[in-house]
Amino acid sequence: MRAGDLGAAAAAFEGVIRDSPRFAEAYFDLGLVRQQQGRNGDAITALEHALALRPALRGANLFLGIAHYQLTQNDAAIAALQRETKLNPKDPKAWMWLGVAELAAEKADDAVVALDKAATLAPDDVDILYHRGRAHLLVSKSSYTRMFKVDPHSWRVHEVLAQADAESEHHADAIAEFLAAIALAPTEPGLHEELGSEYRNDGKLAEAEAAFQQELQLNPLNYLARYKLGALAVESGDGARGKELIEAALQQKPGLLNADYNLGRAEMQVGDDAAAAVLLKRATTTSSEPEIIQQAWYQLAIVYRRLHHLPEAQEAMAVFQKLKEQDAANSQNSLKKFQEKQDPNGPAPIPENPH
Repeated sequence: MRAGDLGAAAAAFEGVIRDSPRFAEAYFDLGLVRQQQGRNGDAITALEHALALRPALRGANLFLGIAHYQLTQNDAAIAALQRETKLNPKDPKAWMWLGVAELAAEKADDAVVALDKAATLAPDDVDILYHRGRAHLLVSKSSYTRMFKVDPHSWRVHEVLAQADAESEHHADAIAEFLAAIALAPTEPGLHEELGSEYRNDGKLAEAEAAFQQELQLNPLNYLARYKLGALAVESGDGARGKELIEAALQQKPGLLNADYNLGRAEMQVGDDAAAAVLLKRATTTSSEPEIIQQAWYQLAIVYRRLHHLPEAQEAMAVFQKLKEQDAANSQNSLKKFQEKQDPNGPAPIPENPH
C-alpha cells in the first residue's frame, strides 16, 4: 500500500485471508485498499467481515461509514459512524464524519452536535472547522426561515434583516430595519446600541449619539453602548468626556476592541501625551484592524513630536507610510483581480504577480 500498488496489496491481503479466514485485521486492510481503489461496495463487504470477527476493531466502523457515505447510503453511514464514536469517543475524525453524513442526510441539527464535539477534540482542524461552520449556517438559515413563516412581522425578523444588512455594509437599509424593530419593541435591550452603530457607520454622528444615550437609559449596564458613546465623543473632539466613558466601560469589560487606540486619542485631546504614547504604542500590537494599526502609528508620530522624541517620531511616521503604501498596493491588486474577472480576455492583460 505504501508503494502505491493497490492491486498487489489487495492480492496480498486476500492471500492472508485464505490462510487465516478469521484474521479480522486482514479484512480491515483489504477494506481500506478497496476504498482507495474506489470500490466502496467491496470495501463495505470486507469491513463488515472484519467487524463480524472483531466488533470493537478500532477504525473499522469509521471507514465502513465513509464507504457508505461515498455511496450516498446516508442512514447506514450514520449508524456505522455512531458506533465508532461510541467505541472511540475521543477520535475527532469519527465525530467529523458523523457530522458530514448527517449533513448529507439533511439532519443539520444533529450534525452541529457531532461537529461541535469534533471541534472540541481538534480545534485547529481546518476540515472540521469548515464542516462545522456549514452545519451552523444551515441551522441558522433554517431557524430564520421558520421565524419568518411563524411571524413575519415580529421585531426579531426586522432585527435579523438589519444585522444581515449591517454585515453587508448596507447601512441605510440596516438603519431602516432597526427602526422598524424598535417601533415594535421600543424597550428591547440592545436594539438602540445596534442602531447607533449603524448611524455611526453611515456618518450620522448626532443620531448615533442619541441612539447610544437611549440605550443607556434603557440599560445602564450596556458597556458597549457606553464605550461606543465614548469613542464617538473622541471622534467629535471631546476627549475629557470620551476618556470618562471609555474608562467606565473598561471597568465593566476590560480589553474592549480598539480601547487602547481610542483612549490614547482621548489622552491626546486632554493633553496627556505621555499617557497617549503608551496607549497608542500598545494599540499597534493589540488591535486586529489594519486601519486602526495604521492610524495608531500616525497618531503616535504626532505624540512623539509633541514630546520632542524626534527619532521615535520619525520611526513611527516611517512605519505609517510603509503600512499606507502596502494598503494602496493591496487595493490596486484587488482592483486588478476584479478587472481580470470582469474582462479576462480584454486588451490589457494583467501581469502575473511575481511573488
